[in-house]
Amino acid sequence: MSILRDYYGASAALVQQPETPEYHTAAAGAGSSIVGMLEVIQSDFSKNLAEDTVAEDEAESQYEKMTQENKINKAMSEQDVKYNSAEATSLDKAISEHSSDKQGLQTEQSAVLEYSDKLNQMCIAQPEQYEERKGRREAEIAGLKDALQYLEAESGDSFVQKHKHGHGKSLRLTPVH
Repeated sequence: MSILRDYYGASAALVQQPETPEYHTAAAGAGSSIVGMLEVIQSDFSKNLAEDTVAEDEAESQYEKMTQENKINKAMSEQDVKYNSAEATSLDKAISEHSSDKQGLQTEQSAVLEYSDKLNQMCIAQPEQYEERKGRREAEIAGLKDALQYLEAESGDSFVQKHKHGHGKSLRLTPVH
């Protein structure tokens, strides 16, 4: 830019005198507008370069920060995976132990329930039906009557004495000597 300013600024120190003078001449009016435009462009480039540098530095800073956060998150996730894997292994082992305990307890419970059923059948009186009791009593009375008839027929009145007591009769079997 300084060379262009010097050239278009009518500085005679840099201008060489040609042997044939009319081939080239500096246009002072057009040169100043070109220099002004180049200065604006240079200023814009400098401004954009500064903004891009700041944006690049900020992006790099954010990248470094995000990278560090990702490293921390990755380490935490790996620790969580290790912890959860150990927890799952521990729970699987506990489930296995509880399953075998459950099977043993179920076997023991089945034996206890079976024994309890047997005890209940032996110990708990089953109510007899009326018809069964009536039939058994009638059979017992018939057996006693048969025995009485047999005894009367065998020995006559020697084993049987009849006593009157009050209003009713009672029979008592007593041996007579």
